[in-house]
Amino acid sequence: MKIKYKIALYYTISAALMLIAFAVLAYYFSAKSRKAEYLERLEYRARSIANVIIEDGNVKVDLLRKLDRTTFQDLYKETILVYNPSYDLLYSNLKDTTIRTHPRLLNFIKENKLYSYDKGSGEVVGVYYTEGDVSVIVIVSSFDKYGFQNLRNLSQILLLELITAVIVLVGVGYFFARKMVEPIDQLVQQVDSINANNMHDTQVAVKGKDEIAKLGANFNTMLQRLSESFHLQKSFVSNASHELRTPLAAIISQLQVALSKDRSREEYLALLTSVLEDAENLSDLSNGLLQLAQSEMRQQEFVLSNVRIDELLMEMTTLIRLKQKTPSKVEIHFVKVPDNDSMVTCYGNENLLKVLFLNLIDNACKFSENNTAWVSIDFYTQYILVQIKDNGIGIPPEEINKIFEPFYRGRNALQIRGHGLGLSICKKIVQIHNGHITVTATPSEGTTFAVILPHI
Repeated sequence: MKIKYKIALYYTISAALMLIAFAVLAYYFSAKSRKAEYLERLEYRARSIANVIIEDGNVKVDLLRKLDRTTFQDLYKETILVYNPSYDLLYSNLKDTTIRTHPRLLNFIKENKLYSYDKGSGEVVGVYYTEGDVSVIVIVSSFDKYGFQNLRNLSQILLLELITAVIVLVGVGYFFARKMVEPIDQLVQQVDSINANNMHDTQVAVKGKDEIAKLGANFNTMLQRLSESFHLQKSFVSNASHELRTPLAAIISQLQVALSKDRSREEYLALLTSVLEDAENLSDLSNGLLQLAQSEMRQQEFVLSNVRIDELLMEMTTLIRLKQKTPSKVEIHFVKVPDNDSMVTCYGNENLLKVLFLNLIDNACKFSENNTAWVSIDFYTQYILVQIKDNGIGIPPEEINKIFEPFYRGRNALQIRGHGLGLSICKKIVQIHNGHITVTATPSEGTTFAVILPHI
């Protein structure tokens, strides 16, 4: 069932139940009021009869008979019974003279002065009336013809109103439900038209400040993130395919040339050296892709521990010498000496932090004129600052914002071996550790990367 039908149904049912409850209460209190009013009227009638028949200390029923034959009776199906204190019937307007009242009822009326009850033909009121030394018991019964007729009319009116109200509620409920769900229907139609091809330039319309507008705004945000993810994925697949194809094609072509005819030992040695270089290039690319995929994992999926950043940087000297084919040098110094180890200790993943600083220092050594990287360690109240500097060719200002994209390489760095994955991996690792990485570069002074990590 659609939401608008559910809203209309729930609205109609709840409103109908409330109207039914009000109608039942109205009928109940009307019936109760009718009964109380009619019993009061019967009591007044009984006391009036007793007052009429007692005169000068005697009970004169002849006057009651005379009045009964004229205009005294004005109640529908009225019966009048008059008894003396000895329970002798003094007067009855019933033709059946054998009808008598049970002594226990008469005794109860005498003791309690007043009694009323319902019977099938109407209400009954009994009054024990005393005037001077004379007492009588008067029992009056009657059927409230007009009262019950009014109740029947009221029940018919209430039933008709309920049927009309339910019909109106169904229409009104459906109208308002359709108006309420209309923005959702529009949102569904717009979302249904979005696919992978038009995601980048498409957004759903957002109007108002209600929950549906908030949903639309959140959907646009999600759409933008998905668009960026799809774009990066497409770019990654395209660049990765291209980068993997280049060394593989070089290896295959060189081996095909080598197998075309016999060659000298020196030629084979040169060929194997070239193939080895391409294989190492392919290995570096594969490792970079694996590191990039690993850096996409969430922080909760890594094993975290306390890592001394200064000790980690000290290890970089040995790792860089093993990685670099040319002699390289890493100079590390503290801007100020820490009072305790916690000032230079980060809570993170040691392997990822090694990859982070190894990539940055390796780049600094490759781009420096003398293959030297300068590393400074500083700390503040809540974070550690590590700066890696080189004195190389720098980065053009218009390319500063692009260097952290996967496979992107600056125009002035194309002649240096690399794949453009290192800095994007570094940025992901810094983000995993809730830190920041920035870069400043000038052609004359080289490039400086600043890594900010929270310490424990």
